[in-house]
Amino acid sequence: MKRWQKVILTLLGVIVIIIGGLSAYGIKFMGEASKTVDQISKKTNRVSSKRSDKVSIDDQEPFSVLLLGLDTGGLGRTEQGRSDTMMVVTVNPKQKKSTIISLDRDIYTNIVGYGTIDKLNHAYAFGGVEMAMDSIEQLLDIPIDHYVTINLDGMEDLINAVDGIDIDNKIDFTLDGVHVPVGKQTVNGEKGLAYARMRHEDPEGDIGRQARQREVVTKIVNKVLSLDGVSNYKKILNAVGNNVTTDLDWDDMLDIATNYTAAFETIKQDQLKGKDTTINDIYYQILGENDLLSIQNKLKKQLEIKPSKTLPNLENDNAYMMFYDDSKNGEEASNDSSSNEQSSYSQNTYDQYQNGSQLQGGYEQQTPDDSLYNNDQYDNSQYGYSNQTNNYDDSYNGQENYDQGNDYGTVNGY
Repeated sequence: MKRWQKVILTLLGVIVIIIGGLSAYGIKFMGEASKTVDQISKKTNRVSSKRSDKVSIDDQEPFSVLLLGLDTGGLGRTEQGRSDTMMVVTVNPKQKKSTIISLDRDIYTNIVGYGTIDKLNHAYAFGGVEMAMDSIEQLLDIPIDHYVTINLDGMEDLINAVDGIDIDNKIDFTLDGVHVPVGKQTVNGEKGLAYARMRHEDPEGDIGRQARQREVVTKIVNKVLSLDGVSNYKKILNAVGNNVTTDLDWDDMLDIATNYTAAFETIKQDQLKGKDTTINDIYYQILGENDLLSIQNKLKKQLEIKPSKTLPNLENDNAYMMFYDDSKNGEEASNDSSSNEQSSYSQNTYDQYQNGSQLQGGYEQQTPDDSLYNNDQYDNSQYGYSNQTNNYDDSYNGQENYDQGNDYGTVNGY
């Protein structure tokens, strides 16, 4: 592939990280490509709390990139929108490997700088790219060095720019008036976007949607790699310029494209998700401690950071993280973070006490100064557990085992 073609691929932002090695060996369209980079490059004033010195792409150091697929909503929405797709990519040319970790948008976690526990995808809605980077950096305990965002509606433009993509749809569905039948087919941007965004009809919910979004991005990449037409690349540049932002500049992209090819010889994928939980009638994913620690250490290994044996402190001034107990017979749980076999919640180190939070399945959490607190002890005669001392009464209104339902298993110690 010619150098200018690979540079243009680099401009796709999301695609540069997944495919990589998008180097350059010619000058055709270089001027147009450079202008597009200037258009999409948006630096931040953010300083990572996990690095003393900024990572050097020029020196081929391993680095991380946060990829955000933004739902700005269309249909008249004027607010910032939410990051409905979140992936953290680590790139290490020495190890000749890259890792892509998908993060469930409903993960219940600390929103850094906002003083609350909420869905992970709300970080972008509350504070834009910087708050999203800070929150995910704290959650994963690794430096987040760079970011790339793509408006998910812009995926339609990208698919049209490559004259459609081939999919094998497993679920017949209609989304916003767009029908996508079952079977192998070539879809245009409208149907391809619907395929990437559909969630409610998928029995795997957001997990299934994330997989389809990764599939669509990969299909776009493969299609771009096979193109030679000048008209297609002009369409691609236009689509990128209108829908992508990144803090990577032209020199960064050239360095990645030229020096990081080896990092994309092996691409590993994983997913961080938790257990389905409802709080105040709102759906969340509560993480398991071992699952989170396992993902953290996978990423640290890629970034050549010393692994951890325990989770870092994830609290803020107003609230504390909550985890479910994903241990098995006293041993560390499986590294498969998609497993939903574990059964009980554990608040060994962290607890969450927002005003009047009601967790479906057996307990109510109050504010720290609530009258039910007495010398940091929760009145377990009413709610069945001791909050801040981490001592739990294994009964809930006289029931030793309170079945939370919805196939979540039996919850002990509420």
